[in-house]
Amino acid sequence: MMLDIEIIKADCSNEEHQAAILSMMEAYSADPMGDAKPLSDYARRNLIPGLRDHPTSLVFLAHNANEPCGIATCFRGFSTFAAKPLINISDFYVAPKVRGHGIGRRLLHAICEEAVASGCCKLTLEVQQNNSRARSIYDQFGFTQAVYAADADGGGSLYMVKPI
Repeated sequence: MMLDIEIIKADCSNEEHQAAILSMMEAYSADPMGDAKPLSDYARRNLIPGLRDHPTSLVFLAHNANEPCGIATCFRGFSTFAAKPLINISDFYVAPKVRGHGIGRRLLHAICEEAVASGCCKLTLEVQQNNSRARSIYDQFGFTQAVYAADADGGGSLYMVKPI
């Protein structure tokens, strides 16, 4: 399959970008590695305004011949220990029909370029333990489970959540 891939930094006020973001997030939400169910009506109505209004939102879209086929939704953060910004990859999705063609790597490369250009000290993300395909790509790109120098024998860091 010949692909014509373009990676862009989305403009959340652009209607075409909004449609692509919503389409990709709908697909990701329905995917087994997402929520395995469609976005809620609330999320569909509020996703674009929320991303547009959130001051640290950063969204990358992959297009194949002008059709959206991948997304990386990121948020800028700050590392207090490094006293530098960081980028957290919150959502990362490539459509099943184009997986295995390097689109994920191209999205990661675009995020990394943005991080370097904005003086970030690191990229962060979370991934399901059973998502071996994504973990393989992240491993190849240089991501590792975080182990803090203060206690290297303590194992990796844990991601914890308290729903509100």
